[in-house]
Parts: sequence; structure tokens; C-alpha cells
Amino acid sequence: MTATTLRSAAAQYCTFWAGGLCFGIAVEGVQEVLRYQSMTPVRRAPAAVHGLINLRGQIVTALDLRCLLGLPARDDSALPMNVIVRSRGEVVSLLVDDIGDVIDTAGLDLEPAPSNLPSTVQEVVTGVLSFPETILLVLDADRAVDVTTVPDPSGGTP
Repeated sequence: MTATTLRSAAAQYCTFWAGGLCFGIAVEGVQEVLRYQSMTPVRRAPAAVHGLINLRGQIVTALDLRCLLGLPARDDSALPMNVIVRSRGEVVSLLVDDIGDVIDTAGLDLEPAPSNLPSTVQEVVTGVLSFPETILLVLDADRAVDVTTVPDPSGGTP
């Protein structure tokens, strides 16, 4: 193991896509994945907060991962999927483009994030895992859901 590689902390990752990038969160941090859920808008919330969903009686904030990472907006005709994650004792929904598989990464080394990624993505990625068909960006859910660091040029949802 070299100074630039780290042993992958998790053995399995739940994978998903946002803005053409493949992300993964350790399965221990994912509660469930769901198809699109209707949302209640939150007035004056940051742009990344798309609304609240009712998850079997629990109110969950839905955050658009594309917006959080400064990626181009999703086409209005494409409905997002929900990755329900646990972060800092809370349950949060990350709105993503598509859900992938749960993949086993046992024995793979976590490499540093490439410098050509947008800085907003680099800030929330703990490293990458290389596969023949894609590069998996390992997402730190705690950093990703931090809406206080997201620039909000729109001034929030009216």
C-alpha cells in the first residue's frame, strides 16, 4: 500500500448516478432507495432543498445532489430517485438520477479523488474506486448533505 492509496473502509457500496457521475455510499449509511416520491415544497429554503417527503410517517428532507454539487440541473421531465441516508443522526433523502447496484469492493484500494473533478465534488468525495466500466466516487454523506456550504444564487425557493 503506497502513501497515495488507502484501504477501502467499507466492503459494499450502494451506487447511484448524478450528473453523469457514479457515486457510492457505504451500505451501512444507506437506509433504503425509493422511486420518486411526491414532495411538499419548503418556502424560502435553499435551492438544494427540493421539499419534504413523508416516509411512513417520518418527515424527511429531500436534497438534490446535483444542486448540492453544483452540477447541471436535471431535465424537468426526468423524475429523480431517492437514496435515503443517515447523516449525523438524521435521515435525509438525496435526489439522484438513477440507482445502480450494491457492489462489493473488498480488497480494493481507495485512491485520492482526481484533480479534474469540480471542486464542489472533490470536497464531498473521500476517494475513488476504479472498475473496468466506471470510476466510483465514494461520497461522504455527512459532507454532501451540508446545505450551509452550497452557494445559493437564487436566494432560495419562493
